[in-house]
This record gives sequence, structure tokens and C-alpha cells, in this order.
Amino acid sequence: MYQPSCSCSRGASQPCFNACFPSPFLASDESHNNTNSSNSNTNDKVDLTSATSSSLYPNTPFTNHESLPLLQDSYDNFIKSFPQFSTTSQVDQIREQEYHNLNLSNTCLDYNGYGLFSYAQQHQKYCPSSPSSSSYLNLEQSFFDISINSINLKSHILYGGHESELETRIKDRIMAFMNVSESDYALVFIANEVSAFKLVADSFQFETKGELLNVYDHKSEALEMMIDSCKKQGVQILSAEFTWPNLEIQWRKLKKMVTCKKKKRKKGSLFVFPLYSKVSGTPYSYFWMSLAQENGWCVLLDLCALRPKEMDTLGMSLFKPDFMVCSFYKVFGENPSGFGCLFVKKSSICSLKDSGNSTTLGIISLVPTFIPQCHISSSNQNEKGESSSEIVELQGMKNERFEIECRGLDQADSVGLIVISTRTRYLINWLVNALMSLQHPNHENRFSLIRIYGPKINSHRGPTVAFNIFDWKGEKIDPSLVQKLADRNNISLSRSFLKNVKFLDRNQEEMEWALETKGTQVDKLGLSKKKTGPDETGILILTATLGFLTNFEDAYRLWAFVSKFLDADFVEKERWRYIALNQNTIEV
Repeated sequence: MYQPSCSCSRGASQPCFNACFPSPFLASDESHNNTNSSNSNTNDKVDLTSATSSSLYPNTPFTNHESLPLLQDSYDNFIKSFPQFSTTSQVDQIREQEYHNLNLSNTCLDYNGYGLFSYAQQHQKYCPSSPSSSSYLNLEQSFFDISINSINLKSHILYGGHESELETRIKDRIMAFMNVSESDYALVFIANEVSAFKLVADSFQFETKGELLNVYDHKSEALEMMIDSCKKQGVQILSAEFTWPNLEIQWRKLKKMVTCKKKKRKKGSLFVFPLYSKVSGTPYSYFWMSLAQENGWCVLLDLCALRPKEMDTLGMSLFKPDFMVCSFYKVFGENPSGFGCLFVKKSSICSLKDSGNSTTLGIISLVPTFIPQCHISSSNQNEKGESSSEIVELQGMKNERFEIECRGLDQADSVGLIVISTRTRYLINWLVNALMSLQHPNHENRFSLIRIYGPKINSHRGPTVAFNIFDWKGEKIDPSLVQKLADRNNISLSRSFLKNVKFLDRNQEEMEWALETKGTQVDKLGLSKKKTGPDETGILILTATLGFLTNFEDAYRLWAFVSKFLDADFVEKERWRYIALNQNTIEV
């Protein structure tokens, strides 16, 4: 029976324009072709590719789902190839003790953001700090409630309002977790990522004929809301483009847009930039943020795709974006509700519109959820008798004292950046290699079952893989159908839409094959016809995101599920099974 076993960070090097993610230092045009840097990156890629390839047994394409090695055998080969993975066993222990829901064949691969609390904490009912009391608390509720405010962003930051003890302590906890100094930034709680982007667009003081330049290889609801707001203000919209099929930035074109000096900018244009694509996992260089700042842009840094503790690598003393956005959910794999966080650099508050302007919805307050006559305290003590976890304290009804522990953040802190990045790096590269090993049988060309969009095996890639599944004739299986079948197998995947893709070789046949201008008719499992927007061209894809608590079995279960599509009759069998279970038709 499979049982998980109970890297060191690289030194900094000059980044290239496309993807050398780890470096916090500046780069020039020459560094893009730096020989030493290129050799170093090449050697690292060869080593990782070799180890990843040897992690599958046999090291040959799989053409039948029944030919896949067993879970235990796969794990044994994985550990042989990546012996350092065993140093991440602390994560397995946390998962076993605190996230029982994930050990019930529940594979969650559709999460971005940071978890505040643990599953065990959510379902804790007895009040351990009141042993003499018969009071019980059901934490399955919400930990806290949210109230929406209608207020001007600049006024809220400058003058604020009365904060509950809960809000103050959670703000302090998040600032520490994100490695952000209170002397540099103000933190504003936002309903979600979409609200944060819209709030910045509504509140930012664009100059006349100002510009919004974004670096996104996919359709983002948050970005779309920002663009709509900017268009109403007469702001010019610019977008980076990405090369096919690795989705790297077309750096020459982006550099030209960033440095264009038709007019001298006075911090009245906005550059919106993520460090990873949260759809394709493509990493981007810090260089772009620095270059934008040097050329008069205000910078909004999207942190939503970062792994926990990855903010510790940002070198905030060198790169201090004007705005940062991230998301916090309550419990991973159980309760995705939560809130967004908008960090505003205090020296950039002057770039916001004055309070005389109309107010905007989106800013929220965290309201304590009180239960009388119960004192919640589950902090642990170390051998010196001191508290080993940070506690959020607040005053409740009847002057009773309540405490809420952000155990999810505590756990990520205790594991640390190196363990988290090492674990996800090995798992995501193994998964990419495993998916690419699946090929249809009985064909001279052996069509691959899977097409990966974005980076393949890469030590700097993000923890997300974008892919599609193709049948033995080379036709794409609708992602909506695949997502539905995955859900039936207790595997949660996301769908997204790639855009701003540039075909450099101008291969018309390849372009027409890849870009979807029309939806496809799906008559299986009750799925309805779905179309993209009339002016949109792009690629509808599936995405799987590996989180802090993802283990090898999760990656293996996805591989095993996808391999079922090697059976040419798999979809038809599932259709009849669907009908036999008398399930209702579902519009998707």
C-alpha cells in the first residue's frame, strides 16, 4: 500500500527577458545572451530532465491505461530519481494530521491562493481551554463573517475606520506571512481578486491618454473587469504577446511597449504583471517590473499564483510595486471562500483619486463570529514552554476572550520556502513528464494523448500545468467533458482560455487547429453547446495546480485518470454509465 515517506535554493543569476524567475537582479540586453548564464540554465535543465525521465518505469511511452505501473512502484521510482523529496515528509505529516479530507481520494487541483485554517481546525468542536466547561463550539461555520463597505479607497487608507481586534491581528499575521513591511505598505481587505483589480482601476489616477499594459497569457475575469473600467476612462489598453507553443513572452515587443517614450510618463499609467502565469505555469523575470518602474509606470504585481512563502524571495528592498494583489481562502480542499488582499505602497497613495470622487464597492471588513461562554485556544507549546504558533485574539460578547489560530499559515511558515518549492518542483515536473508519456496505440505516428501548453520540464516553472486531451484521430476532446469526468473520479480540475498567442512561423494550418473561434457541440453526458466570445480567439484548456499540500498520490491519480482516454471507447462507456445512473442532464 502506498505510503508517502515520512533542494537547496539556487544562487542568483542574471535573468533573461523570458523566464529566469529566481533572480531578483536587473538585466540588460546583453544578459539575454549571456553565455555563462545560458550554460548554467542548460545544465540544470539537462539534470532535471534526466532525473524526471528516469522516474517513470519503464522509460517508454504508455499506450494502454492498464500498462501503467502501480502507485507504490511509481512512487519508489520517483523517490529513486528525486531522493531529496523525502526531506519534505513534514508536509505529509501535516496533511495526515490536519487535512483528513484530502486522504479520502479527494484530489484538489483547482486551487490558487493561501489557506488560512486547517480542516481539523474547522471541525474542532470541543473547547480545550475550558476543560471544566461543557461548552462546545462548531467551527464548521465560517471563522469570521464579511461585511461590504462602500468607501473611497484613498480615504479608507488615509483615515480608515474602527477595526475589530480580529481584523487588526489577521492583518498583522498576513503582513508577516507575506513578508511585507507595515512601514511600506497599507493592507486593505477586498471581497476577492476581481474586486481588487476593479477597485485599483476605478481608484487609480490615470494621466490624460494613460495606458494599461498587462502581461497575461490567459483570459482573467479580474483583468477583464479592470480593462472595462479603464476603457470607460479613455485609457489605452496594451497586452503582451506570447510565442507558440511554450508561451514565453515576446520580449522585444514587450520591451518596446514598456520603454516607448512618445510622451514622458508621470506615474499615470499602469503595468499589470504576474510572476507566474497561473494557467500555464510560465515564469516571468523580475526584470520587467524594474524596467516598467524605470520608465514611469506604476506597477500592480499579481501574487495569486505564487506558492506559500515565495514572497520571501522577492527582494522587496529592490522591487517595491505600487500595488500587490493576493487571495486567501479558508480551508484548502474544503472551503474555498475567503477574501482578497490589496497592498498599496504608502508612497503611491498620491496616485489614487481623492475622496471627492464616487465611492466603490469591494472593500470589506472582517466581522468576528461570536459564540458565548467559550474560549478557543489551540496553540501548541515548544520544549521552552513558549507558544509555537501565532494566535489571533479578539474580545467577544460579555467581555469573553476569543482566539482564532491561523493554522494554515502557521503550517506553511513551519515548513518554509525551500521545502515547499522543492516538493512542488519535483511533483509538477514528474506530472508533466508522465502526461507526455501517454501515446495512442496502433498508429505509425503515435499521436500523443496530451498536449502541454507552456513550459515542459523546467526547474523554474510554476506549479500549474495547462493541457488538453486528444483522441486517436488527433481531435481534441472537449475540456468541459474531461472536467466533468474528472469530477466524477473525485479529481477537481479547472478550465481556462489561452489568449494573446503569437504563431511566429505563420503556419496557417497549425493556427487554425490551435485557435478556437467557435465552440464545439458536445452531445455526451448532457453537456450543452458553449461558445467563446465573438471577438475572442484562443485555446480552451484544462489546468491542474499543485498546492502546498499536494502529494505524489494526487499527481499519480491524475495521470491514471487521463490514461483512461487511451481507450478509444472510454468516453462512450462513461456516457452509458451516466445514463444508467439516471443522472439529470446538466447545462455547463
